Amino acid sequence: MPWIQIKLYATAKSADKLSNMLSGQGAQAVTYMDSHDNPVYEPLPGETKLWGETTVIGLFDAEVDPAPIIAFFQRHFGEEMPYKIEQLEDKDWVREWMDHFHPMQFGQRLWICPSWRDIPDPEAVNVMLDPGLAFGTGTHPTTALCLQWLDGQDLTDKTVVDFGCGSGILAIAALKLGAKRVIGIDIDPQAIQASRDNALRNGVADKLELFLPADQPTALQADLLVANILAGPLRELAPLMNDLVRSGGLLALSGVLESQAPELEQIYGQWFDMDPTAVKEEWCRLSGIKR
Repeated sequence: MPWIQIKLYATAKSADKLSNMLSGQGAQAVTYMDSHDNPVYEPLPGETKLWGETTVIGLFDAEVDPAPIIAFFQRHFGEEMPYKIEQLEDKDWVREWMDHFHPMQFGQRLWICPSWRDIPDPEAVNVMLDPGLAFGTGTHPTTALCLQWLDGQDLTDKTVVDFGCGSGILAIAALKLGAKRVIGIDIDPQAIQASRDNALRNGVADKLELFLPADQPTALQADLLVANILAGPLRELAPLMNDLVRSGGLLALSGVLESQAPELEQIYGQWFDMDPTAVKEEWCRLSGIKR
């Protein structure tokens, strides 16, 4: 299948925004390259991401007309915005992406590892992932914030709800970190399948229960609930989220921009004693304990 790629030249402040906008315009994949054409990855804990001059690259089907996409960005950033459109030879783009996905550490114990690469620390808590229809790898700041939070909790014999489970990365991490039972809930049947496949790959499928919202268990009370979705659903589903957490249970919410955090803190503060907000690259994580 032929492809084109649209290259946009970014600064540290604009790179994530351009990535999200390319995705919104229909890019099949978005990657970052530095000024030396090296891939840019999520930094390990304690490291600083050095962007320099960064190129944000969107991959599109070659049948897509790039002109409206370029016009869209020029309306937002000015007609002088630099860009480049390139035709690409047909490649196995999953394999191309696989070459650029490396093991990443979150917190003290937890590693997210592509199954085709060597595990850096066999004694660590390792979650093995492969690409899927609803794939989350830990590279996005919101996923990283949730993984770091899970790594900092004592999950031994706990029941955890992963609301909006996607690839299952958070649910599987919770099980690997000692949770007794994890319930994954998602509105997308493809996400349920991706979570199931990744749970099988990690040997925890017998402990992971997966449901569409209409099928989720009644009277469910979790020791911990993690929801990495978006601010709108978190606002609308707040009463449901509250009902899913037992008294004294813990809550972690992400998929929230820093500017959206105060409203959600006020909403969830009706039921939870909220922790200080954790921020990573304009995204944040809200957490608290239920009164």
